[in-house]
Amino acid sequence: MEGGATTNDRLHERKAFDDTKAGVKGLVDAGVAKIPSLFHHPPDKSLKSSYLGHVSIPVIDLSDIGNKDQSTHQEIVSKIREASETWGFFQVVNHGIPVSVLEEIKDGVMNFYEQDIEVKREFYTRQPKPFAYNSNFHLYSSPALNWRDTFMCYLAPNAPKPEDLPEVCRVILHEYGKHVMKLGITLLELLSESLGLNPEHLKGMGCADGLVTLGHYYPPCPEPELTMGTTKHSDNDFLTVLLQDHIGGLQVLYRDKWVDIPPVPGALVVNIGDLLQLITNDRFKSVEHRVLANYVGPRISVASFFSTDFLPSPKLYGPMKELLSKDNPPKYRETTVSEYVAYFNAKGLDGSSALQDFRI
Repeated sequence: MEGGATTNDRLHERKAFDDTKAGVKGLVDAGVAKIPSLFHHPPDKSLKSSYLGHVSIPVIDLSDIGNKDQSTHQEIVSKIREASETWGFFQVVNHGIPVSVLEEIKDGVMNFYEQDIEVKREFYTRQPKPFAYNSNFHLYSSPALNWRDTFMCYLAPNAPKPEDLPEVCRVILHEYGKHVMKLGITLLELLSESLGLNPEHLKGMGCADGLVTLGHYYPPCPEPELTMGTTKHSDNDFLTVLLQDHIGGLQVLYRDKWVDIPPVPGALVVNIGDLLQLITNDRFKSVEHRVLANYVGPRISVASFFSTDFLPSPKLYGPMKELLSKDNPPKYRETTVSEYVAYFNAKGLDGSSALQDFRI
């Protein structure tokens, strides 16, 4: 309970925050010097002091991806295999998305949050829509809230109508989505190869059928030691491509210690999602990560999830038969994407992995 509050008090406080439709930015704009108790996180005792400052996630250069020299190509595949099996995270440079597009999408996200509140409120909702803005998708389920606001935009397979998108970021959302989809398909081909499969394998399973892009806005926080930008979690998709700005704060859990993922100009962060760990039978790792709250800001990040949870489908996903053997039996039961994501969302960001509940 937050400060000994009853469940009713807690619900009332969260609903009052929700009803403002102004998000965390609204609190900052109102000049709060002390953050409300519903944002207070208990100290993470087991990991508070466990921090690795001297290691960093792999950075993989994709500039030679089209090189006809097989050894050059295999070197990239090998680096992606190692990163996916050990870290679950890597950064890519020379990935083909122009720097101008990366800057424009960051500006587009910033412009959305910093436009007139009445314009922004028109998009505030907790219902699934082509474009939806709110604060804390897990507002009513998680133990403590995160110091961030988010919009969600479904870009594929059905691109939203222009009139469904905010004017300030309408054009760049479409443009960025096209670039990320192309990069995502390339990455899935490399991941397929790194499993010893045909390059088209993961795409053929439907891993690139859906794309949803989230624009996160982390306002400056007056008491960052009491809260989190994003609670530790793993992603509920197949693959995530993340663009972060220059401020930093993203950390990944590696060997039970937190490692910073420092912003690299022009780079994109790529991470394995829960569903890819499930279908690779734990070969690839979907690793927990978090974002620290910060005095400075706002921090902008743009996360693109390859997932089809918004397209209810009976298609079942389980460990790929090509990877199984007598010595490597399936570790997970089969599930649909929508079942997995519904479970993940209902559980909220409580610091535990949803994957555990799907283990055999």
